[in-house]
Amino acid sequence: MATANVRRSLHLLLLALPLCPLCCSGCMSRFDAATYRPRDGRLVNDAAAVVYSSRYEIDLAGLERFHPFDIHKYGRIARALVADGHLKPSDFFVPAEVTRDELLLAHTPQYLASLGSSKNVARHLESKGMKLLPARSLDEGVLATFRASTGGTIVAARQALRCGLGINLGGGYHHAHPDHGEGFCIYADVPIAVRVLQREGLIRRALLVDLDVHQGNGNAVCFTGDDDVFTFSIHEAGIYPVPKARSDLDVELSPPVDDERYLDVLKHHLPRVIRAAKPDLVVVLAGVDTYRDDPLAHFDMTARGIQDRDAYAVGQARERGIPVLYVTSGGYSPDAWQIQYRSIANLLATFAGTCSEPSVLAPSAGRTAPAAVK
Repeated sequence: MATANVRRSLHLLLLALPLCPLCCSGCMSRFDAATYRPRDGRLVNDAAAVVYSSRYEIDLAGLERFHPFDIHKYGRIARALVADGHLKPSDFFVPAEVTRDELLLAHTPQYLASLGSSKNVARHLESKGMKLLPARSLDEGVLATFRASTGGTIVAARQALRCGLGINLGGGYHHAHPDHGEGFCIYADVPIAVRVLQREGLIRRALLVDLDVHQGNGNAVCFTGDDDVFTFSIHEAGIYPVPKARSDLDVELSPPVDDERYLDVLKHHLPRVIRAAKPDLVVVLAGVDTYRDDPLAHFDMTARGIQDRDAYAVGQARERGIPVLYVTSGGYSPDAWQIQYRSIANLLATFAGTCSEPSVLAPSAGRTAPAAVK
């Protein structure tokens, strides 16, 4: 009886939440309103595009706080980029949700149908509490967020071909398989984006450079047997996922792994991988769970080391004239958003000429977004 009452209460509460921004603009800040409806943005010095939507953030009346992944990091990064002068709110490209037709480029119809079950979604997101939520509220309050972010990866990929560097402040759901989700991942956004560009004849070959501490098993499975897509992963040995899938090149590292060791490995492999893959697009999955204080892994990288890692990976492609799609992937420490912000700010400074000294210094800054952006 108690469970039924909880379910009924949650249904009444959550059913209206996803509709709130549309029916009551006063519920949103000016920044959220400016980044809510799909629209084009502005290239940063004709050299980079940044994609973000306020719909990337899950709001389930505070229930999202009980999940280890900080779903609010995307908005914090976006606000910091504005506060520090890298972008104006109007500069962000705001994506529409990925379409069902696009989802079917990487997922089976049976899997998409299974997402109508709250129990299934809760299992994929490793959140037991979500199975209590009504399916409609879960779709509008959670799955729509992942669809928006997946749409963002497609937009960032298109913009990368246009200007050289497309950055999605979300995405990188590299554990999603064609027939199931896992590891906080529902939709395989990178495989979908690659397939969209291939279908439209915009690219033929792609290289995935997965720098997240966990192997991108879903992406590896999505591209198994595809000679036009090369999957390269550097990850920690002995942690999730177990067993691992087979990428075209897997480099497993056992701790200790500090900045110097990680960068030595990356510099050893990446140039030869690029030569072998001959990609029309490089995708960098830049998870910051390689950070020394991440609770789900055991590497010992610093915030500066992660910044240097990302700049090296992007730079290796750009100096060869290859466009880069950058997605944020994982990161579970309290400092994750500052670390990722610092790296993205450095990429914009290095490759698009924006200001180079962000005021939000990871990881010493507090966990709230700068007050200057409302």
